[in-house]
Amino acid sequence: MGFPETFKALADPVRRDILTYLKDGEKMAGDIAKQFNLTNATISYHLSILKKANLVYENKQKNFIYYQVNISVFEEISLWISQFRGGESDEK
Repeated sequence: MGFPETFKALADPVRRDILTYLKDGEKMAGDIAKQFNLTNATISYHLSILKKANLVYENKQKNFIYYQVNISVFEEISLWISQFRGGESDEK
């Protein structure tokens, strides 16, 4: 997926909150739903969008699904954004 899908996924405040919650490590989908007081279906929808944008990894273990942040996408975004920073040679 490219930047359009990534930024579209990041545009929703619930998905940003989910990513912030996941930054401390892998969490089960049920725990995510409890943290945000949302239905499992709603969390599933948001996680699906985050997965399509490659912002989270899914890890299935028996009857449980764990999610974690895909840091490489954030590193790619950061590198892209960094090109817009002015350097000392740009200032006059």
